[in-house]
Amino acid sequence: MQAPQTTVDPSEIAKFEAMAAEWWDENGKFKPLHMLNPCRLDYITTQIAAEFDRDLKTPAPFKGLLILDIGCGGGLLAEPMARLGADVVGADAAERNIPVAKIHAEQSGLVIDYRHTTAEDMAEAGEQFDVVLNMEVVEHVASPIDYLIACRKLLKPGGLHICSTLNRNPKSYMMAIIGAEHVMRWLPKGTHEWSKFITPDELYDLMRQAGLDPVDRKGFVFNPLTWSWRLSDRDLSVNYVTASLKPA
Repeated sequence: MQAPQTTVDPSEIAKFEAMAAEWWDENGKFKPLHMLNPCRLDYITTQIAAEFDRDLKTPAPFKGLLILDIGCGGGLLAEPMARLGADVVGADAAERNIPVAKIHAEQSGLVIDYRHTTAEDMAEAGEQFDVVLNMEVVEHVASPIDYLIACRKLLKPGGLHICSTLNRNPKSYMMAIIGAEHVMRWLPKGTHEWSKFITPDELYDLMRQAGLDPVDRKGFVFNPLTWSWRLSDRDLSVNYVTASLKPA
């Protein structure tokens, strides 16, 4: 049997391998994600609750749901999903991220299935999930369309796919490249390649080509005065997030 082709970009993986130990340092290289995480979780939990008719006020609202966090890093999203009762698999192509995620989960008293693997390998194995979280990954892969096809295969019929990335325009270059990497130095220089950023319309088109049905998109907007993020229905100019479904 021919091995599945991979969309993993080795140069992108190397960047995150070098930063692996800092995942849970709120003032380290992943400070932007720690700041963004409450906003991301607000969107993710709201979408999952709406799609699967769950009440977020109950003790374990996602109990019985199988969730995959692809590109899980150190577990910043996987851990909250586990706390909400879901059965969680965290997968990452950067091998050094996995021990960091496993140790932190153990210290937090959480059971999460962390694996050093790729979306393509999991899809080839026939695994399927109720929800696939695909956050800040698609701009780092070698072939976005092939990667999204793998994500679609990983969903059960009627499953929910949540994908966030960066828009491609002059503002995103100034904010994500010049601002975050050169001025604020939140991230090492070269973490992002502006040419790999994807506009919301392009991402919607790619998802449709991959066999997904886009149903929602919102912007993550940073306010430098309050030093906080918020969701926006209109401003998708830099960071944004989408929800799509696999047809039943």
